[in-house]
Amino acid sequence: MTPTLTPPPGVAALCARLAAAGFAAYPVGGGVRDLLLGRAPEDWDVATAAPPEQILALFPGGVATGGVHGTVTVPTPGGPVEVTPFRREGGYRDGRHPGEVSFGVSLEEDLARRDFTVNAMALGPEGELLDPFGGLDDLNAGVIRCVGDPAQRFLEDRLRLFRALRLAAQLGFSLHPTVEAVLADAPSTAPLAAERVGAEVDKTLGSPRPQWVGEMLRYGLLTPWLGDRQADTAPLAGLPAAPLARWAGLAALVDDPALPEKLRRPGALCRGVSAGLGLLRAGLPEEERGWRHALSRWGEAPCRAAAFMALGDSAPAALLERTLASRPPLTVRDLALSGGELAALGLSGREIGAAQARLLSHVLDHPGDNRRERLLELLNS
Repeated sequence: MTPTLTPPPGVAALCARLAAAGFAAYPVGGGVRDLLLGRAPEDWDVATAAPPEQILALFPGGVATGGVHGTVTVPTPGGPVEVTPFRREGGYRDGRHPGEVSFGVSLEEDLARRDFTVNAMALGPEGELLDPFGGLDDLNAGVIRCVGDPAQRFLEDRLRLFRALRLAAQLGFSLHPTVEAVLADAPSTAPLAAERVGAEVDKTLGSPRPQWVGEMLRYGLLTPWLGDRQADTAPLAGLPAAPLARWAGLAALVDDPALPEKLRRPGALCRGVSAGLGLLRAGLPEEERGWRHALSRWGEAPCRAAAFMALGDSAPAALLERTLASRPPLTVRDLALSGGELAALGLSGREIGAAQARLLSHVLDHPGDNRRERLLELLNS
């Protein structure tokens, strides 16, 4: 039996307003898919017969965000909704963007240009499911299948190669044999922007099945950035789902400290992973004293990254967490004797720096000595 679904009130009200103005409008895509799966949709998209100028006229608070695609982002009480006119695309020349976009087509033609059947469903005015390409059957079967010809879909937008694997990782689905066949002979992903690829890798790593990144390696999708590296990525599933943990684990498995930077991830993450692999190569501490010195030299993020890189061995991470929990002094700012107090004692310039370095080295070995009286004793010894 075809299910009846209810979108959020703000989405329903938005569609009703468009319909009252004479323009058909339907919730589409991932929001519909997630409702069918019993998942909370992260965002909502609406497809409509209204042209962009009419959408903006009906929703003065909307902002044109889709360029030639005509998308208008409309605020609702439940969050922003992307409203896009029904459209046809063609003339793909760069493996990513259509050279031609035209409006005024039907809902079914709009759905036909989408990537996967599970993303090519819509909700009618009464909450009825509109599913011209068998998306519900594929949801029930747990399979990722393209709308129409898979080779054509992937040639139109090569980022879909990554999306197929990312969706499988997020949903716990398998790939339809026709998708696997195209991936086995996948077109080059070199034209893609590194940050877009990085975002897909990021979402895959953050999923319940981060090991699917290994399929991106196996099919050669990451070759433009990593060369022909291969790795058994199964250990990633044993790491926390935090970005630093999963990216650190992947960087260690492919032995590339610059991996996050190559895929344009945030700077703090890149620095943490790069320095962490350096610490790993130097050898992880085996006692709290060693972790205190490492934390003082490298910082917390690189130390955490290095501990995560000890894939299959939880001891380094546990020891690091115990060290951090004790809140040890790690920098000269943590010393119980300040630079101002050293100056008051008659020290100046380099003398203050040298004294602080000597005292810090001592308290890293003996954190219990970080008391003003004891530091004065050490200073005068």
